Amino acid sequence: MPAERILAVDYGDKRTGLAISDPSGTLASPAGLLIESCAERTADKVVLAAHTHGATTILLGFPKNMDNSIGPRASKTLEFCELIRQRFDGSVVLRDERNTTLSAQRLLSETNTYGKKRRKVIDELSAVILLQDYLDSFILSKE
Repeated sequence: MPAERILAVDYGDKRTGLAISDPSGTLASPAGLLIESCAERTADKVVLAAHTHGATTILLGFPKNMDNSIGPRASKTLEFCELIRQRFDGSVVLRDERNTTLSAQRLLSETNTYGKKRRKVIDELSAVILLQDYLDSFILSKE
């Protein structure tokens, strides 16, 4: 994988978490939380964040069901993906995000992060986990 900046998105109805890769494409870091309930405005803000961070790819978490089927949440994400593609000149990649929120919840529980503080960071942390998993898959494929 060539070194490029990738913006990861954990899309939600009200809160959307963002993460960005470092320029070498090896490390994911939090990049913010969007509080927005309108999909079109959220898409605009995601594309603005991608441009602001110099990202050439947007990685969008795709929440398939555990049986690999596409439920209501995944359908909304596909619609959101189309909104992003209409606004963004770079690549838009869907990535299976099953268990990223669960992993984020476990990590926050291990660090005793609960209540309002937890709600503030869980979506952003889910985006970081999604992106780091994606970046690690390229590192492992080179070994």
